[in-house]
Amino acid sequence: MKITKATVYAVRFPLREPFIISYATYPDMPAVILKLETDSGLVGYGEAVTDEHVTGEYYLSAYEILKNLLVPAIIGENPFDIERIHHRMNAALMGNPAAKAAVDIACYDLMGKATGQPVYNLIGGRAHDRIEYPRVLSIEAPEIMAEKAVRAVEDGYSSLKLKVGKGDAMEDVARIKAVRKAVGPDVPIRVDVNQGWKTPGTASAAIRELEGENLKWVEQPIRMGDIRGLADVRKKVAVPVMADESLHGLEEFLEIVRLEAADVLNIKLMKCGGVYPAIHIAKAAEAAGMPCQIGSMVESSVGSAAGYHVVMSRANIQSAELTGPLLFSEEIGDLKYELPQVILSGKPGLGIEVGEAQLEKLTEKKETVQ
Repeated sequence: MKITKATVYAVRFPLREPFIISYATYPDMPAVILKLETDSGLVGYGEAVTDEHVTGEYYLSAYEILKNLLVPAIIGENPFDIERIHHRMNAALMGNPAAKAAVDIACYDLMGKATGQPVYNLIGGRAHDRIEYPRVLSIEAPEIMAEKAVRAVEDGYSSLKLKVGKGDAMEDVARIKAVRKAVGPDVPIRVDVNQGWKTPGTASAAIRELEGENLKWVEQPIRMGDIRGLADVRKKVAVPVMADESLHGLEEFLEIVRLEAADVLNIKLMKCGGVYPAIHIAKAAEAAGMPCQIGSMVESSVGSAAGYHVVMSRANIQSAELTGPLLFSEEIGDLKYELPQVILSGKPGLGIEVGEAQLEKLTEKKETVQ
């Protein structure tokens, strides 16, 4: 089986409401969808969701890079030769992990379809009986976040993830405390600062204010480049610390382990380059005794399904938060969510159907390469 043709789509997924995090407000979610075709007649889909503030990629730059560099580098390759494909992509271009993730995910979709197996069976099988996801709350006033948190628990969510980090850290403390008071002491709450508290001193002071709130962890409280600072925060607080933006690939992983900078790791396919690199990080983390999460860059069913297959295949990946499809008013796939868990269909490849008509509807521009 060889890859013979690719179509690259620049799309925008409409959100039900603006998605607000520390460094940006998203009225919709731009992405690049990649369709790979083979000489055997199989079709595989991949996705790149970029973030200028994390990976340094813009969705239209990912579109051009896929069209002009990465796809030409892998035309004629067998999708099963995933190690070779990653080396060819890395030789063509350094960095740009989200664009590379689109190729990687599409190759795994093809591998699964060629073998009649879901992707998780190709990378470790079923390590979990079920995968649950949290209700993710954007940054809003404390009383609004508290009201939405109560509603989420009443709807059947088993955990909450609170976005904070926009403005004063003590205002964030008030947001978190308001939610905890509203939902009671036992609902698991994860806090994601998205680098918003910036410095170790500010972060440590804020987290110490939260030590009585029974938090699962505080995620990426300071800027991404300061792994030493993250280690300093971790040493000064009792709440577990998660590394997100600080962790892209194995290089950062080794530094985080060396400096003992985190308790938990947030692996994202868009930060590391896809399924194949994510598995490497997760296995290295297992050797280091560190639990992991597969995080979201607000992908559609394509990227979210790929992430959930990785979660299913690794015992030390203990949580996931791939809820992009629930945030969109329109998307292209049929990944199944049954609150509070996601259901992987067990069908070959990613296990989803991509609606070509819907993809065309949401496409701003597209190009075919062969």
